[in-house]
Amino acid sequence: MTTSLPSFRIRDTRGRVVLRDGLLFCFFMRRSHGDVAAGLWRAVQAYRRAVPAQALAWYTMPDGEWAPLDDAGWESVRKELLETPWPNGSEARLQESHTEVGAHGFEYTGKWLDAPAWQGHEEAVSAAAFTLPTEFLLEHGPDHVRDLALALAEELPWSFGYVSPAFISPGGLRGAARQAIQELCLRYPGLDVYNLRPTARSIGTRARGAYWLTFLGRPLLGQLGGIESLRQRLPSSVSLQALGDERLLVRLSEWPLTGDATTQEEIAPYRVLAQVLEPRLYEERTPWLIDETFERRWLRRFLK
Repeated sequence: MTTSLPSFRIRDTRGRVVLRDGLLFCFFMRRSHGDVAAGLWRAVQAYRRAVPAQALAWYTMPDGEWAPLDDAGWESVRKELLETPWPNGSEARLQESHTEVGAHGFEYTGKWLDAPAWQGHEEAVSAAAFTLPTEFLLEHGPDHVRDLALALAEELPWSFGYVSPAFISPGGLRGAARQAIQELCLRYPGLDVYNLRPTARSIGTRARGAYWLTFLGRPLLGQLGGIESLRQRLPSSVSLQALGDERLLVRLSEWPLTGDATTQEEIAPYRVLAQVLEPRLYEERTPWLIDETFERRWLRRFLK
């Protein structure tokens, strides 16, 4: 059984893609950058092995300017991720293109949680996101995507993570992307909309939502009652894979579901998981998706 996944490109007035479909792997870690760095670098290498050699071609330098991701660029990224000293935060963005949104990308925001800048910010986390084209899932199948997700997850000390079809727009929505997103969100509730940095400032150890592949770690899994409690509350069709050390992968269906409003695709497993997660469900502190009312409605879309 396969599924129907949307393909779209939203362009600005100059013809550049500012929003597109894709596949998102996202992990939130209530850990300091120093505890994340080595595993994160290994995860980046696992991602590189899974994509074409030139899939990532550009990176942002410390001054925010784009530069080619050649051998010297990779060395700069390695130093940023592995050698950034306390108390400086570590930021990285690698993309297919520096002029428009491509399918392949990596984004990271790392914090030293004991640094003066983050004292009193008890819900700040380090976070990483990887993106792939939707075609990767269609060509390789859902089990292959799950295996890649597990390879990335194995390297990272996450409290929550997920894999989902998504609206890809690194760094947040701008211009034409903002104009198009509301209609697309309402049509495809199974697709994710994300903005890594503002979410990482305040998600803490809560869940962002119910997704096709949902990773639950400490302390979130325990706060939800543990694996056996979830097994009793979720449908038998939902797969639960214990990953050891109080970590769990929840797979809601063989293929991801979009909930396409035009075909009235049923997404009942998403709704059941959302109800289970509700006591620990996150709400954005600083609205960035259309407006506060729309954002809250979208984040709670499976709880209607």
